[in-house]
Amino acid sequence: MEERFIVSIIHCYFIAFGVIVGGTIIGSFGSFLTGEAPITSMGRIAQSLKIWAIVAAIGGTFDAIENFQKGFLDGSTLDLFKQLMFIVSAMVGVKSGITFIQWITNEDIS
Repeated sequence: MEERFIVSIIHCYFIAFGVIVGGTIIGSFGSFLTGEAPITSMGRIAQSLKIWAIVAAIGGTFDAIENFQKGFLDGSTLDLFKQLMFIVSAMVGVKSGITFIQWITNEDIS
């Protein structure tokens, strides 16, 4: 595999991780300002950011759909494999971010 592919996978992971952790922490400030408990709302915020973190990490859904189409219709399985690896990397980043938020809050996020 080429080096740029590995770099892109690492970027996908950390972008998804950053969206979850950053969005949850900044969102909890909003909960504090509205009179809600910020630690309690962090789990809810992290849960609602999951799909958005994946979409942000892979660079939008239209590119992913186009690459899937190229992989299936043109027989380019390498492009299909690369796109699947980007999505898996983003999902692992989301899971790591949620685990990190669980460690901070000592609450179970389902």
